[in-house]
Amino acid sequence: MTKTAIVPIDKVEKRILILRNKKVLLSTDLAVLYNVEHRVLIQAVRRNEDRFPSDFMFQLDGEEFENLKSQIVISSWGGLRKPPHAFTEQGIAMLSSVLRSKRAVQVNIAIMRTFVQMREMASSSKELTLKLDALEKKYDAQFRVVFDAIRQLMAPPRPRKRQVGFHWQLAETEEKKKPVE
Repeated sequence: MTKTAIVPIDKVEKRILILRNKKVLLSTDLAVLYNVEHRVLIQAVRRNEDRFPSDFMFQLDGEEFENLKSQIVISSWGGLRKPPHAFTEQGIAMLSSVLRSKRAVQVNIAIMRTFVQMREMASSSKELTLKLDALEKKYDAQFRVVFDAIRQLMAPPRPRKRQVGFHWQLAETEEKKKPVE
């Protein structure tokens, strides 16, 4: 019998950011996942600073914090006053020993599985790219169109920006489609 994860992998994956060329989770997100107050998480870390070297955890600088605030729209009167901390995979592993709760251990397992899954996906994508390059070299230009199409399919989809407000061109073309009575 398999246990269901206390935190779904996709919920963890959505919270992983890349800061300073490292995949990290913010202390604010970790507090939510661990179901503890943010200040409690940071307090536990501060009491055990020797367990969290700079490659395990770092605090966002002013510019990173401003960029983050503008992306997630933190209000000026609420939310964090100080920049959150960012934890790498190793720092998150260390958190379970500092927090010492069953939930912390279960959440850490889910987080570690998410990082492993992301590494496997990146690895398989690299392998596929290498195989495609080898096939492209093997066959001549007549298959270039096929290879280009495959590469386009392999590329991650671009997020579409949703336009807000009234769009007069759209409304005008829909009026033209209506039958005249």
